[in-house]
Amino acid sequence: MSVRTDEPPREPRAPRAPLLELSFGGEDVPGIRHRVGACAEEAGLPEPRRSDFVLAVHEVACNAVEHGGGKGRLVLELAGGMLHCRVSDEGPGFTADIVPAEAPGEPAGESGRGLWLSRLLTDRLDIAPGVVGVVVTLVMDLSGGAADADGR
Repeated sequence: MSVRTDEPPREPRAPRAPLLELSFGGEDVPGIRHRVGACAEEAGLPEPRRSDFVLAVHEVACNAVEHGGGKGRLVLELAGGMLHCRVSDEGPGFTADIVPAEAPGEPAGESGRGLWLSRLLTDRLDIAPGVVGVVVTLVMDLSGGAADADGR
């Protein structure tokens, strides 16, 4: 598991037409789980990894709405046996430094767990500055193995 930051967002190798591409606001977040889950199933991501991926994407999308200007953009692609989901927002941005190494404790309340959980549930979580805001990329290897540092 790795978290990378301060680099341009990595594009999947040999990109194809996205499996899913959408702009979303708070009212759209509940449907994101279903849509990402259906696309991940079609791409061949087995359970329970599919549910983990869907939950991780949902957490990042919720963060985009709550902390990133009230809206976001999601692009889901399949390339090189890997499922890539990029979520971008128009907020103030952040770096991987905010993702705690261990579970946030009780003083954090109900917040502060989304990125930590997303990092645990996926094979790779990249955080990079966008043109405005931030781009969080979540990656799952369809074969069940973790992605290496080069995304292969």
